[in-house]
Amino acid sequence: MTQKAKTLHGFTLIELLIAIAVVGILSAIALPYYGDYVRRGKVQEATSGLASMRVRMEQYFQDNRTYAGYVDASCAKGGVPQLAGKYFTYACESDVGTYKITATGVDAQGMNGYEYTIDQDNAMTSTLPGAGAMSCWIDKKGDSC
Repeated sequence: MTQKAKTLHGFTLIELLIAIAVVGILSAIALPYYGDYVRRGKVQEATSGLASMRVRMEQYFQDNRTYAGYVDASCAKGGVPQLAGKYFTYACESDVGTYKITATGVDAQGMNGYEYTIDQDNAMTSTLPGAGAMSCWIDKKGDSC
C-alpha cells in the first residue's frame, strides 16, 4: 500500500512573518516621504495665494499710486476675503508705499509653525517649524528654496 503525500494549502507561519516584515520595512521608508509630499502640496496654497495677491496689490498701486485702502488687515476687500484657504490664514498690512502679505499655517491642518510672506519689493520669506526665517519660499524637498 502506498501513501499519498498530503498537499498543504495556505501559508506557513514563517512565510507570514516574512511578509509582515517586508511590509513593515516598506512602510517605514514610504511614510516619511509621503508626509513630506503632502506638506509640500499644502505649501503651494500659500505661495500661489501670496503671488496672486501681490499681482492684485501692484495693479491697485498702478491705478491709485498707493497700496493703502485696497484690502483690510484680513485681506478682505469690501468684506469679501481676497485670499481664503484650508491650510493657511492670511493677513495684509499696507500704507501708501509699502505692503506685506503673510500666510500663517493652520494648526488643525498640520501646518503649525509655517509662515510665508511677500512685500512690495518682492522679498519672500518663509519660516518652518524648527528652522529660522529664510529669505526665500521653501517649497522643495529637503526644505530648500
